[in-house]
Amino acid sequence: MVSLDNLRAPRGAHKRKKIVGRGSGSGHGKTSCRGNKGQGSRAGRDFYLGFEGGQMPLIRKIPKRGFNSRCPIRYQIVNLRDLSRVSDDVITPEVLAKNRLIRDKDEPVKILGQGSINKPITVKATAVSSGAKAKIERAGGKCSLH
Repeated sequence: MVSLDNLRAPRGAHKRKKIVGRGSGSGHGKTSCRGNKGQGSRAGRDFYLGFEGGQMPLIRKIPKRGFNSRCPIRYQIVNLRDLSRVSDDVITPEVLAKNRLIRDKDEPVKILGQGSINKPITVKATAVSSGAKAKIERAGGKCSLH
């Protein structure tokens, strides 16, 4: 049985430090595993990931398209088929969190139109898709954004 007093690291988990520059008989002598001349052999060699020796790096050659926001709005998605299981008439983020349809009531919520709804409900959410809004209003409900 494993307990704290006989706990051991698995075999091969601790590698021995490579000792370099201790004579040619060690196999790591003379140039200390750095090869002959060049940027990698010098002291203070520090270049970024993807550096190609001064050649134009691949990441700069590949075309980039579109726009990536630094602070995107990440919605919590709820579909109409999920709302049909909720018994409340007024659907708010608090109700959705209570029914475990979303994780956090303070994060933005978006209602999407997958599925159908047959009872009139009032939905209070950050965003509602046009398809979901049409289905909710067709069932006699209404949507309000906050």
